[in-house]
Amino acid sequence: MRKNVILIGMPGAGKSTVGVVLAKMLGYSFLDSDLVIQNATGKRLPDLIVENGPEGFIRIEEEILSGIEAEGTVIATGGSAVYGERAMKHFRENGVVVYLSLPFRTVASRLGDPKRRGVVLKEGQDLRAAFGERTVLYRKYADLTPDIRGKRLRETAETVCAAVEEWLKNGKV
Repeated sequence: MRKNVILIGMPGAGKSTVGVVLAKMLGYSFLDSDLVIQNATGKRLPDLIVENGPEGFIRIEEEILSGIEAEGTVIATGGSAVYGERAMKHFRENGVVVYLSLPFRTVASRLGDPKRRGVVLKEGQDLRAAFGERTVLYRKYADLTPDIRGKRLRETAETVCAAVEEWLKNGKV
């Protein structure tokens, strides 16, 4: 069985973009969990967040992500996936979790308006507070955190690919 590669990190970190390139490099399939959620619910993420509130969305996200059955797949998760402990346990059992870590300024400049992007912000929380809260969770669940600061798309994918291949070679998964 070929294990999965699960990409976690803040919105704007490049999980989906890097994930597609990484999947090609590894010869894996690619899955964007945000699209899985949208297909399962028939609604866009921003609409789900408005209709269910942040906590309700997190419950929906965790339920759907916990049910993903894949093999040999690069999975790009939504930035809030780490709030779902059951989903993250499921991912760790079935692959290697890679944290795409970037500085706050980079994330903020890439994101633009968090609400339009469908970023889950808890009541009274701004992007900086969410960044701080989530960073702790990303570090908790990550098996690997390759250094991708200042790298372009291809360099990032190559760095992540090398880290994953080394991890798999050493039988960590």
